[in-house]
Amino acid sequence: MKIPFMKMSGSGNDFILIDHRIPFLGQDEMKGFACKVCQRRVSVGADGLILIEKSERADFRWRFFNADGSEAEMCGNGGRCAARFANLKGIAGPSLTFETLAGIVSAEVNGKRVKLEMTKPHGLKLDEKISIEGKDVMLSSINTGVPHAILFLKDLEQVDVVQTGKAIRFHPHFKPAGTNVNFVQVENPSRLSIRTYERGVEDETLACGTGAVASALVSAFKGLVSSPVSIRTRGGEILTVYFEMEDRDVKRVFFEGDVRIIYEGEIWEEGYR
Repeated sequence: MKIPFMKMSGSGNDFILIDHRIPFLGQDEMKGFACKVCQRRVSVGADGLILIEKSERADFRWRFFNADGSEAEMCGNGGRCAARFANLKGIAGPSLTFETLAGIVSAEVNGKRVKLEMTKPHGLKLDEKISIEGKDVMLSSINTGVPHAILFLKDLEQVDVVQTGKAIRFHPHFKPAGTNVNFVQVENPSRLSIRTYERGVEDETLACGTGAVASALVSAFKGLVSSPVSIRTRGGEILTVYFEMEDRDVKRVFFEGDVRIIYEGEIWEEGYR
């Protein structure tokens, strides 16, 4: 069986999107399918797989799988790709909602520009000391649909994102779920630069939407920035995060950026078996 798909990129995060409203994968097949099609060089290759399904609560429901087959509650850049895909395929209009494991997410599609309203963040913890590689470091954390740890640095080029990120991602402090890890440099009160180690990809990625949002919010809670915040990703693209805050409570949070269509095609059976 040949499976139609679209390859899309949100700020350097790339995804395989498939219309799964008429299901052809069973629940027990999805993890293995994601692992196989996300492998680079031997299949399509991507940071994640997005299956678009029917929903009784929103315009559609998504199932999001990381490249290792783990299912994630939310992915900001993937969410923007899903919104544009659904709009292009006539599944939803330019103003839409979709169902995720983190809750209902809304989006506005304007050409290749997509603005996503995130689910309400929770679990804020500021300046916790943990030991990493024999050294004490101060980390903050927040859940923006998925868990994120934030480490502020003066120079992002001096950090080994993979080694240090992996040590934090699997640290006992964040068990059992683990965490994504963002290394953040404050450029000025309205601009950040970030590098991200993503859980599930188990590597540095060119961008992470939920990580950008987490970094902006933690920076704001620490009094370092105010809304809106421009965030330069490792891939060089700029994401914009908007938020409304009151004391230590986030009322609403959005983030915006471009979504690129890379190509459409069909995955042959030998590409996923």
